[in-house]
Amino acid sequence: MSHDGFLGMTGQLPLDLPHRPGLGEEDFFEAPSNEKALAMVRLWPDWPQKTLLLQGPQGAGKSHLAAIWARRAGARIFRARDLTLALAPGLGDEQALVLENADEASGLETEMFHLLNLAAENGAFLLIVARQPPDRWGLATPDLLSRLRRAPQVAILSPDEHFLRAILVKLFHDRQIRVDESLIDYLSLRLERSFEAAQNIVAALDREGLARGRAITRPLAARLLAQSPEFCAQRELYGPES
Repeated sequence: MSHDGFLGMTGQLPLDLPHRPGLGEEDFFEAPSNEKALAMVRLWPDWPQKTLLLQGPQGAGKSHLAAIWARRAGARIFRARDLTLALAPGLGDEQALVLENADEASGLETEMFHLLNLAAENGAFLLIVARQPPDRWGLATPDLLSRLRRAPQVAILSPDEHFLRAILVKLFHDRQIRVDESLIDYLSLRLERSFEAAQNIVAALDREGLARGRAITRPLAARLLAQSPEFCAQRELYGPES
């Protein structure tokens, strides 16, 4: 997706409208941090096994990749915390499934293990999405942990500066906010290089701009960063802009 049309002009919608992230494959930014994960999604149905674990930090694009794969595979998407013993048999009949936020399935280990067994019995493809590898989920069921460890895993890594710029552009675009390129440059040099930091600063700038009834500009970002140093990669860089 080109940056043209989203940079070089300031302004925003006057109402706090809900933003709709673009989740098509054409909206996904391919970069060194996610190229292996994207390649595995595109490799389907020729996966090494029918179960794949996709992991990465908050806001890394895991759900976006999962949505891309779900459209390719005709998969049903559901969250791990919604999994029940009553639901699992019906899900086991599906030919492709996405299990989102699998590392948040505390207390649902029996249900998850049952689902894995049903998917294996029916030859279904299963994409398991989580922020961390299974060893960090706090699982108490050895057989479940062993099964998850044996599944192929692919990770989305933290972004580099170039990719962080692209993420910022997309996040502003998803909120229908137009900003000047100098603001993108300013933020990408100062933010912590993480998807979560990019999400948080864009959301904070959106709220601040709406509250003040002002366009989102570099001076506004400088003031916000000075007040909220937790966004910064190098806190000494953040001070009010003259």
